[in-house]
Amino acid sequence: MADKDPSPGHSMFGLNDEPKRVTPPGSAPAQPGAPQYTYAPAPQTVAPAGGGKALPWLVAVLLVLSIANLVLMFVWRSQFTDLTSKQTDELNLLTRRMDSSDERYAQLRGQFQVTSEKLGLTEQELARAHALAQNVQKQQQAAVAQLNDAIAKKASSDEVNKLQADSNARIGGLSTDLAGTKQDLANTKSEFTNALTGTKGELKGDIARTHDELVALAHKGDRDYFELNLARRKAQQKVGTVTVELEKTDPKRNVFSVFLYFDDKKTERKDKGVAEPLYFYVQGAPSALELVVNKLGKDTIAGYVSAPKGFFPNVPNVLTARPGA
Repeated sequence: MADKDPSPGHSMFGLNDEPKRVTPPGSAPAQPGAPQYTYAPAPQTVAPAGGGKALPWLVAVLLVLSIANLVLMFVWRSQFTDLTSKQTDELNLLTRRMDSSDERYAQLRGQFQVTSEKLGLTEQELARAHALAQNVQKQQQAAVAQLNDAIAKKASSDEVNKLQADSNARIGGLSTDLAGTKQDLANTKSEFTNALTGTKGELKGDIARTHDELVALAHKGDRDYFELNLARRKAQQKVGTVTVELEKTDPKRNVFSVFLYFDDKKTERKDKGVAEPLYFYVQGAPSALELVVNKLGKDTIAGYVSAPKGFFPNVPNVLTARPGA
């Protein structure tokens, strides 16, 4: 049985294979035989549920975090500033304490130097006393070491006693030397105190400002006066066993500085005023010597040195240099 051809416009299943013709709304009817088009609607994009509300919340959270960071930054900056200020105050306090300690040390050193000069102690005497003290300490340490060595070697009691006796004899001799030095220092201090007391009694208020006043003072007192005149810096003048050297002058402040050479030592006296008595003690003198400057210029000074009567017997003084004065 022969198959029948399907009729035009129908498939073998009896359905129409041609696309369904759709006429857009509002268009004119299609003419017979003209091609027909099908219009499909555009796909719609579906937004996720709640997406429009999440973005403002995220912005708010970021804004809150930024504000919190700014607050913490200001707090930390304030704490750092306070800590820095506190450390600066502590540093300033420590600096002031160090300055005060340095000033106190300078005062104590100056007082010690003045005391040493008043006692007339030389550096050799102080060094000798220090060396004796160190020697005593070394002898004691050596004695202890010998005793320990003798005990370690199980020496007999006679040897130990002999070592002890030798050590005691050495330490006793050194102690005697040290005691003698201490007594010498005490005697020197006593002599100086007595001499200084007598000198203050003799010189109290007696300052000569001219040659005539110096002559009158020489006639009145129990001391010899020697005129002093240094006309340039580094100039020296010798008065008996004392040499005076001009270091510098300051006419604006009316002060001067000099070096004094006596008893094989050099002493500096700085920033002394005009008509200010400058006392110093020379070995063998019954009382202190005195230096007074009553005229001061640029790199020049004039004045006098006074000493106990007869201490410099062969040196012309203000009376013997001018007998008619």
